[in-house]
Amino acid sequence: MRKILTGFTGPTLLLGTTLVWVSATAQTTDTEAEAEAEATPAATSSHDMANAATVPEVIVKVNEAANYLHDRGQAGFSDFNNNARWVWKDSYVFVFSCRDNRMIAHPLRPDLVGKPIMQMEDEHGNMFFEQLCEAGEGSDGGWVEYWWPRPGEGKASRKVSFTRSTQVSFQPDVRVGAGVYDDEMSVEELNQLSERSAAPIRYAP
Repeated sequence: MRKILTGFTGPTLLLGTTLVWVSATAQTTDTEAEAEAEATPAATSSHDMANAATVPEVIVKVNEAANYLHDRGQAGFSDFNNNARWVWKDSYVFVFSCRDNRMIAHPLRPDLVGKPIMQMEDEHGNMFFEQLCEAGEGSDGGWVEYWWPRPGEGKASRKVSFTRSTQVSFQPDVRVGAGVYDDEMSVEELNQLSERSAAPIRYAP
């Protein structure tokens, strides 16, 4: 599968202390202060990892969403705007159409629903929705790398998203996607992983 790379701080169209005090009588040694300072970053890092979505979770959620929309049809689109089922940790499922050039559903930015997507760029000028559309053409879907802010943050981080198409009655070309914020895994590795773990989308007769 083709390697697809991008980068991002904020798409041109889009997109989304601990107070330490010491009283006059308190006594704190340098050693105790250093130990406290060293412990704080570790706790923060552990918290971040505990709240980070994983690659297997993303693959499962995207496949689940594809089946859900196939079964529910267009009536299921709105569920992706306000249903906690499709938002977990620091990830979420979004729904879009390449053919219609529009965002169908987005749980964190419902204001983007119905808006054009193909013109969205990351900070390096890469049109990542074009790449998402290309990656999702295969039967097993595909991954795309770009830069995107974590929920609640303004600064962009490296994000890799998995996307695939699904069949919805009277609505051709429906795509579902979700991603993780990851600084290590390459697109090639992610594609290999999703191909090995691919389960066929369940289409009811």
